[in-house]
Amino acid sequence: MTPPSPAWLDDIEVLAFDTFGTVVDWHGSIRREMERDFPGIDGSAFARAWRAGYKPAMARVMRGEQGWTLIDDLHRGILDEILPRFGLDHLGQARRAHLNRAWHRLDPWPDVPAGLARLRRRRLVCTLSNGNLGLLARLSHHGGLSWDCLLSAEVFRAYKPDPATYLGVARVFDVPPQRVMLVAAHHDDLAAARACGLRTAYIERPLEFGADAPKDVSPHEGNDLHCRDLGALADLLGG
Repeated sequence: MTPPSPAWLDDIEVLAFDTFGTVVDWHGSIRREMERDFPGIDGSAFARAWRAGYKPAMARVMRGEQGWTLIDDLHRGILDEILPRFGLDHLGQARRAHLNRAWHRLDPWPDVPAGLARLRRRRLVCTLSNGNLGLLARLSHHGGLSWDCLLSAEVFRAYKPDPATYLGVARVFDVPPQRVMLVAAHHDDLAAARACGLRTAYIERPLEFGADAPKDVSPHEGNDLHCRDLGALADLLGG
């Protein structure tokens, strides 16, 4: 892909990163933990079932059917719903609480630590995740990830794709929206950011849902950049 003009690239001051799937491998991490701690369980199916409840749970909050809820608490509700499906409804409260923290122990994709370090040389980098702040802090500590700022739906009391989240990044850093670039592996997230005036970079994560469910990572004409990983993004941005 031919990169945009140097002047355009130089306008980007802040890189805001989606986290689940873009920065960390939620599927592989949860699959490995389940298969280690619960032999005989289909860890891949369990990870996907847990993740499948994520958007419906957020939608209930966004429709006003329940009050503002942290993602940790939404994850716990989904977990309690799916445990019987996998023969794990016997788990006590302590084991459920520990298992729910699996989302704090997700491993980064291999390119992420070095890629983030390169990108931080010339830009401010932050999270923009629906994950709550405590989750993001522990996740970053676990993966050895360094950010200039952690931004979360918790800060704005709104989940992506609410415009308050994307425009909130620009407000926090006191820059126009076009000086912020959302970096994500999800076209719907990127489309919502573009509608708010942000620049967008798509990162290919073909194995986000596991090797047995590869994801289509074809280029989308709406995105400003399309990169195989964070190293390639750093190459384009001069990091």
